[in-house]
Amino acid sequence: MITVMKFGGTSVGSVEAFNRVADIIINEKGKKIIVISAISGITDFLASAIENNEVVMDDAIKIFRDKHLNIARCLLSKKLYDEFLNDFEVRFSQFKNVMFSDEEKRDPYYNDNVLSQGERFSSLILSYLIKSKGYESVALTSEMAGIYAMGKTMSGLCDFKKTEVGLKTSVVPLLENNIIPIITGFYGINKDGKPLTFGRGGSDYTASAIGNAVNASSIQIWTDVDGFMSADPRLVKNAVTLAEMSFDEAAELTHFGAKVLHPMAIEPAKLKCIPLWIKNSYRPENPGTLIHCVNEERYEPIRSVAIKLDLSILTLTVKEMLHKPMFFAKVLEKLSEADICIYGVSTSLFSIALLVRNIDLEKCLTLLNVSSDKSIEKVNVKNNMTLICTVGDNLLDRCEFCGDIFNTIRNAGTNVEMISKGASNVTLNFVVSKDYATKIIKMIHEKFISKGALV
Repeated sequence: MITVMKFGGTSVGSVEAFNRVADIIINEKGKKIIVISAISGITDFLASAIENNEVVMDDAIKIFRDKHLNIARCLLSKKLYDEFLNDFEVRFSQFKNVMFSDEEKRDPYYNDNVLSQGERFSSLILSYLIKSKGYESVALTSEMAGIYAMGKTMSGLCDFKKTEVGLKTSVVPLLENNIIPIITGFYGINKDGKPLTFGRGGSDYTASAIGNAVNASSIQIWTDVDGFMSADPRLVKNAVTLAEMSFDEAAELTHFGAKVLHPMAIEPAKLKCIPLWIKNSYRPENPGTLIHCVNEERYEPIRSVAIKLDLSILTLTVKEMLHKPMFFAKVLEKLSEADICIYGVSTSLFSIALLVRNIDLEKCLTLLNVSSDKSIEKVNVKNNMTLICTVGDNLLDRCEFCGDIFNTIRNAGTNVEMISKGASNVTLNFVVSKDYATKIIKMIHEKFISKGALV
């Protein structure tokens, strides 16, 4: 029985937080693998250091060093701190080389290398803290653990086969000797040994990938919230924490707005049906949310509702589109090559409507050559749209459901601008004007969730 436990940056943001995390780890029975993010704010700090030309690098490196050493000094005895300092200096020397080396700066994976540095030090602090409490522990970078990645810079994917081999060689033997490994989250190494990050929030994905590779009995994602909720509590005051949900339900919510979990963290756990828990490190006594393979039918029409703000609908009217089947494919290809995420698509005989972020709109217009492509007759843009995602068990099998939803929208006094139905059986997504979004969410929550007393 192996438990993978991941702790985010807010869970290790202070001396008190580190101590709380160490106690949670120690109290977990059985073999455990720990995945840790950088200390809260460190990744943003590193990004600013390399993006802002006005930052004095020597000053930035001193701030980075002092931040970690001050926390370690408060947590460890003098003897253990001196041992920690020896390991710290080895990693710090490598860190300085990355920050100052002109050769490193020319490397296409430079940003991945810099932004993944925080995890290398937070893991070291936590490992020594575990030791101070009388338990064997070792801090492993992704290089040492054997976590392999593939894909483009700053948006890698785990190579599961190679990672499984790497972990069986480097990590599983530690577990058999009752040693607690503390592994860096957020990144793996590519085929050339270069750091490749999994995108912001990628430590969730790291934990899930490790769980998949070692056939873990469960994966725990420890953060600063109690779990998935029936709605954003900032918008809906009586929103409640969900005790459990299916992998598909969680995947939809994470993709369309819920920030509790990284969207990519679902798939590795789902592939092997490994229970995935969302837990609050500030309130470890709370049960959290269990994400799992749901076999029995449930009877709540909607279990949660989420929103994604700041979107635009880009509609292209095309001459004789019926006779140009490749036009649609070319549009999607151009946008995907530029890493533009499309949140919804609608087509008709003469037009294509795409739902994209407001900040990507100008880039979309440029890439699609809308001003010079003679096959495009008309371009229409609707700004400040909001995508509302309703999630529930077998939602679309309920014949009355869509009618009830659209009646609710009518009662709010507005129209639906775009609909996405049928791609997943657990969700209905629709787009409305930003001005009506909060009102509609409150009405949906009151009608479908609050009356059902979900817990």
